[in-house]
Amino acid sequence: MSTPTAKGLHKPTLVIGIALFALAFITWRDASAMQIRATYGMGADAASYFVALFLAVMGAGHLVAAFRWQDDPGPTDWKAVGWVALGLASLIAALWFGAGFIAGSTLLFVFTARAFGRRAWLADLALGFVLSLGIFLLFNKLLTLSLPMGPLERLF
Repeated sequence: MSTPTAKGLHKPTLVIGIALFALAFITWRDASAMQIRATYGMGADAASYFVALFLAVMGAGHLVAAFRWQDDPGPTDWKAVGWVALGLASLIAALWFGAGFIAGSTLLFVFTARAFGRRAWLADLALGFVLSLGIFLLFNKLLTLSLPMGPLERLF
């Protein structure tokens, strides 16, 4: 059994890492320029700082991966890419047509789970709904940030 050897710098991963750092910088700068502060709880600036930090961590991970590139990354699973793209398109469509955050995020979860090979549609719908509802309540009630409303969101 042979172990793969490092081949050097993987440029696409490096570019993604640099782009993530750029997005983190832009997000951090936008958060620091926000004039609206929360009177209680965490405000939009805190959530933006968290997103910026997350993007920076992802960028650092990509930089490490770019310099530790292995010989054979394996073939690209274009079917999985298509499922994820369908999930993103369904989220955008749900928001565009007024179905709301919960419905769109549930569909995104279901299609992304399918991209990873899972075929339990009903279980994924239930799990995606619970996660989306939890995220919606976290943002709307705890952070007092508005997410796109649909019929389900108006019940809460």
